[in-house]
Amino acid sequence: MAGTDTTPAARDGGDLAGLEAGLDALETVPEGRTPLRRTLLDKVLPPVLAVLLVLAVWQALVSFRIVDDPSRLPAPLDVWDVVRRSWLRGELLGYIWTSVSRGLLGFCLALLIGTPLGLLVARVRFVRAALGPILSGLQSLPSVAWVPPAVIWLGLNNSMMYAVILLGAVPSIANGLVSGVDQVPPLFLRAGRTLGATGLRGTWHIVLPAALPGYVAGLKQGWAFSWRSLMAAEIIASFPDLGVGLGQLLENGRNASDMAMVFEAILLILVVGVAIDLLIFSPLERWVLRSRGLLVRG
Repeated sequence: MAGTDTTPAARDGGDLAGLEAGLDALETVPEGRTPLRRTLLDKVLPPVLAVLLVLAVWQALVSFRIVDDPSRLPAPLDVWDVVRRSWLRGELLGYIWTSVSRGLLGFCLALLIGTPLGLLVARVRFVRAALGPILSGLQSLPSVAWVPPAVIWLGLNNSMMYAVILLGAVPSIANGLVSGVDQVPPLFLRAGRTLGATGLRGTWHIVLPAALPGYVAGLKQGWAFSWRSLMAAEIIASFPDLGVGLGQLLENGRNASDMAMVFEAILLILVVGVAIDLLIFSPLERWVLRSRGLLVRG
């Protein structure tokens, strides 16, 4: 046909263009809203079934008198009745807010301290040699070990609570960022230097974005340490002027030998921890992975 180039070079060029188009199509992830039915089946149904299974086993232990002493294992309905009474008295949200407000504020303070500390350790060789082993040791130290000295140093007040949270969370956040920086490909750093991104500009535009996956993992672990540190502090250093948080509620149940109240506190601690993870850290983690093409929409 006139005007059609059938030379070998033209055919090779057409084949290459077709190959590139095919590869682009493979890499393109179709956008679209996930059907509600699929969301319910994939995301909602599995945890609901797991909870129902735990409740069924729990009730079976009571009903078949495998554990026949209510003072050791109350029935699920007994625990629910305690939770309902706390709600009707207007106390339930107070328990939760006292602990959650402390935990989130302490975590934010740990974030402000742990992030620059992690960058310093990751980027300065002498600082890493001096502080790296100490941070690793502090991360492995149980948070409850800090409660007695914090009480002696600061007394029974909120400052003591925040000190325990910081000592538990800062090492995890710093080590997470150090791990993320260590995994940044050297090619990124060389490309940044070529483009003039050195010093603070290179840290902000090259290092931190590339280190985000490790940093987010450190944040997630830092929150877990914050929450556990706070619960340990509230259990050991309960004091009327501090208000009643979930840790104090757990200790009050133990002092009263009220296992239903103990289980109420345990379930609330678990629910709050799961809720914070689902509402904050899981979406953040998915965003980071998706922005790097490591998570397929669906």
